[in-house]
Amino acid sequence: MNAEISRNELKAKIDRGDKFFLVETLPEDKFRHEHLPHAINVPPERVKDLAAQILPNKDAEIVVYCGSSSCNASEHAAKDLTAQGYHHVRRYVEGKQDWTEAGLPTESGIPASAV
Repeated sequence: MNAEISRNELKAKIDRGDKFFLVETLPEDKFRHEHLPHAINVPPERVKDLAAQILPNKDAEIVVYCGSSSCNASEHAAKDLTAQGYHHVRRYVEGKQDWTEAGLPTESGIPASAV
């Protein structure tokens, strides 16, 4: 089982500019519409194909999230990443719904670093 991260802890990491990968595990259209700041998109069915390319450092901290606590895409992605040898994978279980309901900022489109 992967460790979890709370909204407040995640927001603090983003605000401090901590170095970590924030990964949304929803389909690309949902990601383009709205995602957490600085997130990258890796749909759960593509984790096995894309992880090594997008997340080359298996010692990097990775936080995965999906739409809400009822969405299990981030759970599957976290398990896949751990199985591939990533050591520091955490889940933001409450996901995008919790973030937006708290009035926190989001982005849309594809980040320049992902193009």
